[in-house]
Amino acid sequence: MVRKFLIFVALFSALLAPTAASAKMRVGASINDLASIASSVGGNEVDVFSIARPTADVHHIEVLPSYMVKVSRAQLFLKVGMGLDQWADGIIDGSRNTRLISVDCSKDIPRLEVPTTAVNASMGDVHPYGNPHYWLDPRIGAIIARTVADAFSSADPKHADEYHERAEAFAKQAKETYEHGKTVAAAMPVKNMITYHRSWSYFADAFGIEVVAEAEPVPGIPPTGKHLAEIVKIAKGRKVPLFLQEPYFSNDAGRFLTREAGLRVVVASPSCDATTAGSYLAHFNELFAKIGGKS
Repeated sequence: MVRKFLIFVALFSALLAPTAASAKMRVGASINDLASIASSVGGNEVDVFSIARPTADVHHIEVLPSYMVKVSRAQLFLKVGMGLDQWADGIIDGSRNTRLISVDCSKDIPRLEVPTTAVNASMGDVHPYGNPHYWLDPRIGAIIARTVADAFSSADPKHADEYHERAEAFAKQAKETYEHGKTVAAAMPVKNMITYHRSWSYFADAFGIEVVAEAEPVPGIPPTGKHLAEIVKIAKGRKVPLFLQEPYFSNDAGRFLTREAGLRVVVASPSCDATTAGSYLAHFNELFAKIGGKS
C-alpha cells in the first residue's frame, strides 16, 4: 500500500507540475496567517497554499495523503515552529520532497511565556519554547515577513530585491495596523477578558488587554466544573465582561459562564480567513469588531 501511494504521489505531482514558462515558486504553510504574509511578500512570483483551516485546531491536524501531494510539489514550506505544528513534519516526510526548504517562522521573534522550569505532563500542553501563537501581534508579522523574504531570496535570487521591498512595505502596513489597533483598544470598554485556551497572549500583550484567566485548568485540558466555578468568582470579582474562545472548542463553558457570570461570549479564530495578501492584517480589524461588540 505504501509503495502504491508513493507511486501515486510521484505521478500526480508530475501531471500537475507547472511548465517552465509559467512556473511560480510554490510555497506551502502550516496556517493561513503565514501563507497570507507569504503572498504579500512573494507577489506574482509565488503560488501559496496552507494546510490548517482557520476553523481547525492547529495543535491537532490530521496528516492526510492529499496534504503530502501538495507539499511534494512545493519549493518551500513555512512552519509556525515552537512545537505547535509538529504534524507538518509528518506531511513533509510523507511528501518525499527532498528538495523542499523548510522555514521556521518563529526565528527572531520575541517570545512570551517561556517556561523557567522543566516542562512535564502535569502542566498540560505547555510548549517548552514559549507560547507559539505569536502571529497575533502585527509587529511580529513584520518580523515574519522579513524571514520569509530572506527564504524567498535564497530560493529565487533573481527576485531578491523585490521580495525585500515587499517585506518592508508589509512591515509598514503592519505598523499602521498595530497603531490603529492600539487606538481602537484604548477606546473600547473591554480592558480584560477570559479566554478558553492560551491562544491570545500575544494579541493581548500587543494591545493592552489583560487575560485574567483561561477556561482550561491547564493548557490542552478541557474545563472542569470546579475550575469553571473558580472562573465565575474571578469574573465577578474583576468585573470581566468577555469570554473569548476559538470555534473548534465546545460551547459548554461559554454557556455556563454566560449563565453564571454574565459574560458575553465571542467566538473567533486565531487565524485569518484566507491565504491571500491582505487577509492577515484585515484579521485584526475583524477581531476588534467582534471584541468591541460590533459584529
